[in-house]
Amino acid sequence: MKKSTFVTLITFCVLSLITACQSSKPVGRDGWLKGTTNEKLETVSRQLRGLDMAMVETGYRYQELYWAVQDTNWRYAHYQLEKLKSAMEYALVRRPKRAEPAQEYLTVALPAMEKVLDAKDVALFDKQFIELTNTCNDCHKNQNVDYYKVAPPLHRQSPIRGD
Repeated sequence: MKKSTFVTLITFCVLSLITACQSSKPVGRDGWLKGTTNEKLETVSRQLRGLDMAMVETGYRYQELYWAVQDTNWRYAHYQLEKLKSAMEYALVRRPKRAEPAQEYLTVALPAMEKVLDAKDVALFDKQFIELTNTCNDCHKNQNVDYYKVAPPLHRQSPIRGD
């Protein structure tokens, strides 16, 4: 194939792809996502929301971390710690103005917790878990949402148990 024909073919394919992506054709199950590409992206952005939905996940992961260690299920505890980190990092992409206040959590509290999990010491975990909890509450206070009071869980909500 000649070089000019190949370039023309590639250009046509790219332009066709761009046109298809900019289509205002509804997408998603039952066509719920409507509008231009930018309108669709804005709709998806609203669905992802800000920190509120991330905090729902964070609360779940926080509880699961606690119960995993009480069961001495260290692999599951490590998994929950990674998910705690991911949930916050993704949330901060959506709400970058909250990134600076969350640095203590991301760069101090979570790495300290990882060391404790590596040590597989429940008593040490219990102390560090209080530190993690305090870090959360301090951040909430600094962000004027101190009515979000975090406390260690009293009752297990998940059916997942130790090894």
